[in-house]
Amino acid sequence: MIYLVEDDTNIRELVLYTLNSVGLFARGFSLPSLFWKETEREKPSLVLLDIMLPEEDGLHILKRLRISPETAKIPIIMLTAKADEYDKVKGFDLGADDYIPKPFGMMELVARVKALLRRAGDSSITVSSEYLIGSLYVNTASHIVKVDDNAVTLTLKEFELLRILLENRNIVLTRDQLLSSVWGYAFDGESRTVDVHIRTLRQKLGHAGDIIETIRGFGYKIS
Repeated sequence: MIYLVEDDTNIRELVLYTLNSVGLFARGFSLPSLFWKETEREKPSLVLLDIMLPEEDGLHILKRLRISPETAKIPIIMLTAKADEYDKVKGFDLGADDYIPKPFGMMELVARVKALLRRAGDSSITVSSEYLIGSLYVNTASHIVKVDDNAVTLTLKEFELLRILLENRNIVLTRDQLLSSVWGYAFDGESRTVDVHIRTLRQKLGHAGDIIETIRGFGYKIS
């Protein structure tokens, strides 16, 4: 279970929705006191921690977690709008494992969480780099896309859309979730941006594009 301490409701709900939808089960806390209470009941596998918080700032929470033998080895990622290098260095000095400045894309966040969990020895976190579905072959590590063994050229956004759909096979992803994952939650464009990119992605994939299903009124998925 991943714990997120973030007092901004919009960010907290978006991050929790994204993590839970990709199978990284998470709980969110608006106040440090609520986080500490739940931590006494169940220790998290990873903590996402904002710096600017009511009651107690994130750096102090980080320090307390690292001092206690029961929580000293829990992976911790700092999420903060503060770009001051001093805060970043101080966070690492206190034992933070990673540091993601806001605004950040949901895809980047998910990737960093999975990477940190793998380094921490969580064997349940596995992300394939190769996919073969019918006539479609994708290697996300090498950015290779082929249909019927013919190379397909995609833009960066089209490739990222395809990758996140493949990494979350059988999970319906909403337009807003895809928008935040690929473009970042600070993107101020319309959700129709996703539809446009999905349409061009399908066209470039030809008959293989049929694997991208439209879930009417909700979003898209690859089965």
